[in-house]
Amino acid sequence: MATHPSLSPVIGLPLAIAAGLAIPVQGRINGALAIRLDDSVAAALVSFGTGLVLMIAISLTLPAARAGVREVIPAVRARRFPPYYIGAGAIGALFVFAQSLTIGLLGVALFTVAAVMGQSLSGLLVDRAGIGPAGKRSATPMRIIGVILTVVAVMWAVSPRFGLSGDTESSLLPGLLPVLLPVVAGILMSFQQAMNGTSAVHYGTPLTATLMNFVAGSVVLLAAWLAKLLAAGAGNPLPAEWWYYMGGPMGCVFIGLGALLVRSLGVLLTGLSMIGGQLVGSLLLDLVFPAPGTIIAVATVGGTMLTLVAIVLTTLPWPRRATGIA
Repeated sequence: MATHPSLSPVIGLPLAIAAGLAIPVQGRINGALAIRLDDSVAAALVSFGTGLVLMIAISLTLPAARAGVREVIPAVRARRFPPYYIGAGAIGALFVFAQSLTIGLLGVALFTVAAVMGQSLSGLLVDRAGIGPAGKRSATPMRIIGVILTVVAVMWAVSPRFGLSGDTESSLLPGLLPVLLPVVAGILMSFQQAMNGTSAVHYGTPLTATLMNFVAGSVVLLAAWLAKLLAAGAGNPLPAEWWYYMGGPMGCVFIGLGALLVRSLGVLLTGLSMIGGQLVGSLLLDLVFPAPGTIIAVATVGGTMLTLVAIVLTTLPWPRRATGIA
């Protein structure tokens, strides 16, 4: 098992935020592809398929990635980590499917904050349980405050989406139901990051953990697409525009960096930093390339800024009273 020095938060946090920027870009692409194909499962499969092709090419090209692939079977046989960790990509498949299915209904910003809500809460629990490679990290008051602020920021940013009609039951309920899927996907994302980080440590590189994610996710989505094909037939043909196929490479960025950073930052801080990147990226996308039905309000901007404050607070120690004891 290869060892690598831990990254300091000064380096790790900006990298995690940069990785988070890729998530809303992927979401916008996958959502557009799902509409173009009239098939959410096919769009998710295309995204994972392009990511898998890219990761296979990288694994064949880079010596470190080839060495990591050779460690997969020995790591599983020796039970260096629970064998089901190699199936972490199934969680990613759910996340991409949720993007493809709901972004056309919710918009990038609302999808992102719904997933953020689940991920921020579960990240604290995953760190507390010590599931990730960074080991157990106590739920200190500052970390809890950071999570609470993140949830508040999410609710604040989402608030303009609701109350569009005076009839609360007819306008709020249909808006909440599609949000449940990205919330669940967000909850599972923390577990995926912990599993990927642990696997990356034993493979010696996050590249192999990323590859195995795309292998597992592609298998799950291919099975789902074949079942849908038999039940409902195929959707529209694949588009010719190249940008429809960039969702997979975007996934390679945030999965790979997440697997690298979770060892140094822990699951919660990695997740919150990526959340900051997601919200900033979502806001920029909705400002520059607004989707139909996109709502940008003071609350949307304020919620994004409050999330960045939560990231900083989570890194701070809890102030202790001066007791005169060194």
